[in-house]
Amino acid sequence: SGHVQLPAPQNVTLLSKDFDLILTWTPGEGSWPNVTYTVRYESQERINKWIKVPKCKNIHRTSCNLTCVLPNFFVKVRARVKAVSGQFQSPWVESQFKEYHLDVELAPPLLNVNAKENDLHVSASFPVASCVKSFSWMYDFDMWEAGSEDKVSKSGKQYKNIFRKKTVTIDTTALRGNYCLSARSSFQSIDFKHSKFSQPVCVLLNHKG
Repeated sequence: SGHVQLPAPQNVTLLSKDFDLILTWTPGEGSWPNVTYTVRYESQERINKWIKVPKCKNIHRTSCNLTCVLPNFFVKVRARVKAVSGQFQSPWVESQFKEYHLDVELAPPLLNVNAKENDLHVSASFPVASCVKSFSWMYDFDMWEAGSEDKVSKSGKQYKNIFRKKTVTIDTTALRGNYCLSARSSFQSIDFKHSKFSQPVCVLLNHKG
């Protein structure tokens, strides 16, 4: 028939990762010149209404960030992608449904530790997209003496459910030596979700040397 079809994108996956909702895929089999990709999405509010994503039309990369494209974070969505090369195009390939608010996977926050003479100021920052700034991310952090086997019980403390914009001040007058802190993100959807803990940040306190 002489009808040639461009191989479809593979491994089409909608990921809710590190505070973002991202569609990823891998190129179809075989190498074609100048392949670009176009993405659309559909929400469960309006099934079979595929909505264009202007910033993900005829793109060369193999991912599309849908976070701030979505009008509603509390509805399941899925996305689809097709490949185009010249006048050839592939079939659309669809992802599974995901809901940003329920399915988001949290990244550990960046922990900011500022040591003053007799206290520590601790805060966390999150790499969130502007459109989700209103969500109430929180953070928990642990503080313990470096080298102590039992991280929290004897030598340390846990600080829980601190609103993301809040700085915690810790009185360090009675502390001597090297103390470490590590934080995780938490987020209330149906229940609390948590990220992994961040890499520890260690500070030397009241070092008379």
